[in-house]
Amino acid sequence: MQNSPDPEEEEEILEEDDGEETSSQADSILLQEMQVLTQTFNNNWSYEGLGNMSVLELSELLDRVEGTIRDYSEELVQQLARRDELEFEKEVKNSFITVLIEVQNKQKEQRELMKRRRKEKGLSLQSSRIERAAQMPLKRFSMEGISNILQTGIRQTFGNSANDKQYLNTVIPYEKKASPPSVEDLQMLTKILFAMKEDNEKVPTLLTDYILKGKTK
Repeated sequence: MQNSPDPEEEEEILEEDDGEETSSQADSILLQEMQVLTQTFNNNWSYEGLGNMSVLELSELLDRVEGTIRDYSEELVQQLARRDELEFEKEVKNSFITVLIEVQNKQKEQRELMKRRRKEKGLSLQSSRIERAAQMPLKRFSMEGISNILQTGIRQTFGNSANDKQYLNTVIPYEKKASPPSVEDLQMLTKILFAMKEDNEKVPTLLTDYILKGKTK
């Protein structure tokens, strides 16, 4: 098991973009075939030539033309559907990569902020302890007094947790597989990462749904 998907996954995701080139090539081939068909009609079946054909020959020619049109129409519909599918996949991948980078940048900022806080509060706590030790009377502490000292020490050490990002550093369980993640997986991961970036309380629910989905596969 690994942590959240890292930028190395971006390379695997982008490898699938080769499919777009294949679709583009298929569109070009289809267009060329249609142009050849049109040129053949213009060269071989002029108005005079068609006028000299019998009814049976015209009927056979019409069947051929209609059959060719149906074939090309079906192929065109399939190619357009594939193109739309590839465009959607590209949008999903771009969204995932964008939010992943944003979360990583925010995590880095938070680590640097927490490092500065610990350094500043460490110096402050050390100074405060020295000052209290010099002023502290020699007497037994009550439980209430000990509790107050502990609470004060904790607040000075860790600060106000309300200002910290609760969900930003959530670890997403991710198992690297032989094939890149599916579009559906990327959509779920994108939702989790976006919620992490916004420190949204929906993170646990989204994470649970993602884990349960992985177990049902």
